[in-house]
Amino acid sequence: MLEKYLDELWTCVESRCGFCRSECPTYNLLKIESVTARGRAALALSILMDICTYSNTLANRVFSCLMCRWCEIRCPINKLTQNIIHHSEVTRAFRAELIERGLVPAKIGEFLENIHKYGNPFKETREKKGKWLKELGIDYFTPNHEFLYYIGCIGSYDLRGQNMAKALAEILLKANISFGCLGADEFCSGGEALMLGESGLFQQLAEENIKKFKELGVKKIVTLCPHCYYTIKNEYPSFGGKFEVLHYTQLLSDILKNGKLKLSKKINAKVTYHDPCFLGRYSGDYESPRQILKSTPGIELVEMERARENSYCCGGGCGNFYTGFINGSQNSPSRARVREAHSTGAEILAVSCPHCMIMLEDAVKTEELENKLLVKDISQIILDAI
Repeated sequence: MLEKYLDELWTCVESRCGFCRSECPTYNLLKIESVTARGRAALALSILMDICTYSNTLANRVFSCLMCRWCEIRCPINKLTQNIIHHSEVTRAFRAELIERGLVPAKIGEFLENIHKYGNPFKETREKKGKWLKELGIDYFTPNHEFLYYIGCIGSYDLRGQNMAKALAEILLKANISFGCLGADEFCSGGEALMLGESGLFQQLAEENIKKFKELGVKKIVTLCPHCYYTIKNEYPSFGGKFEVLHYTQLLSDILKNGKLKLSKKINAKVTYHDPCFLGRYSGDYESPRQILKSTPGIELVEMERARENSYCCGGGCGNFYTGFINGSQNSPSRARVREAHSTGAEILAVSCPHCMIMLEDAVKTEELENKLLVKDISQIILDAI
């Protein structure tokens, strides 16, 4: 698999630029060259040239990448030449080689095993997935519904994710949007498994979801999570799953523009917004969340120094919201990001991703900023303003 990228690896290593280091969240935490995009390229090249061998130490380096794609945005070769280096694809291929050899860090192995056994990383039963939907009176999806509301694992099982998912469901109900959910019949999208190099597990999950979607006549899907949004929109078509897919901020932005929802209550707060990697750098949407916040009465939107395509990753990608593989110290991505948000003078740190919610809310507590900075999902902010 790595052989496919041989020319790209040579181009990266020979450039000697090192631009990928400056804002790489893993490098800023570990300060090890081999965890950067250029470092992984050098390791991959060394493997292909039989200079070094596969090992647990090598696996720790390769699996430390959060797949935030900052390196691809900043790579001068990608910006200035036609010799594109697909850093993310190289990392996925490298991980696939390691998985094939049984060289996976313990926590990441546990994460993947849980998804394989239980259909989610939390080791919860499928039946629990739809419990709160019934409490809100949300219908099971039928062909009569316009949208399938795809909730995802965090929105189904994690309490903070559930609060986000419930807030969005209440907004859609108030806006008279026709939607239904799958409850216990919803499988994990498989996006994190794919990014971790477990393509076989991803294919299995994707095919199960696509089969269910087609059986039910699904045409349009709205997702809570940007990771699920990107995965279903961009990866599922390869397996015959072509659907119209929206992230919820895109749908909410349209709802507000069309006057289907009125925001009458002032929030009266200074708010800063954190761009999630999979809605921003992966999907190119920086405006929908900002349009929603700007249309909310009483909100003063202030930007962090690193915003939009230069946004700093929260550290939750590739299952790190669960594994904590890249976490802990003062230089961890989530803590650095929370300090940056606090420095703007904002009272609310707005997010649009359940991974970001988990990472940044935990970081607020660790930084002892609970009384100074509140992490809220955009759906929760909008529900407060209705």
